[in-house]
Amino acid sequence: MIVDSHCHLDFPDFDGEREALIDRARAAGVELMVTICTRIRKFDQIRALAEQFDNVYCSVGTHPNNADEERGIPKDEILKLTEHPKVVAIGEAGLDYFYDYASPEAQAEGLRTHIAVARETGLPLVIHSRDADADMAAILEEEMEKGAFPAILHCFSSGRDLALKGVELGLYVSFSGILTFKRSEEIRAIAAEIPADRLLVETDAPYLAPQPRRGKRNEPAYTAMTAQVLGETRGVSFDEISRQTTENFFRLFRKVPVAPGFEHVRS
Repeated sequence: MIVDSHCHLDFPDFDGEREALIDRARAAGVELMVTICTRIRKFDQIRALAEQFDNVYCSVGTHPNNADEERGIPKDEILKLTEHPKVVAIGEAGLDYFYDYASPEAQAEGLRTHIAVARETGLPLVIHSRDADADMAAILEEEMEKGAFPAILHCFSSGRDLALKGVELGLYVSFSGILTFKRSEEIRAIAAEIPADRLLVETDAPYLAPQPRRGKRNEPAYTAMTAQVLGETRGVSFDEISRQTTENFFRLFRKVPVAPGFEHVRS
């Protein structure tokens, strides 16, 4: 069993074929997926998808590139939305200095609000961090001192120092199709170093399709390709990396009902 811990099924790239997409995922062994919110003001679309499919769950949050657009949404509004049974995570929120779509101040403000929600609910915060390693590490360390919260560094493509700081602070690290790219030697070296009980896999679909699908639209079924490369990188079998990352998923995403055979992770 494999879990796609981060995809965007609401994006128009999948219009008209979501049922077929989910069937293909199941055929590839991807039994569960979390569709990630990027705009709280469009959460109704995310929630509807999670309600439509029994093996799809969702998050609620504002992507850092939309931080100015949704600046000032209060913590209590986000908390209210987390009451839905299919909302199993917060975010994605974070810092993105690669693009100039939102001010650093609004991004940091939004990140801290999402952290407060994760701390209060116990739901994992899905963290987006791009070209912002130092600031991200500083905020995470400062916020952890105020009180621990569960979190994941999603679609990891940052430096080794941020990965190790995240692990030190109790975070999980998720790898996408970037791991499979020919020039991703540094990312694979980081993936080999992360403790086994902190690893997750994802697609970030429709983006970042793994080799040999690179450049085409990504979809949850391709999580299996990334898991294969992650296993090879760490010197373990496909079955072993699938089991380990799925155990980690159920340990972190505690609101998702545990699948048969994985009950031990919550004992």
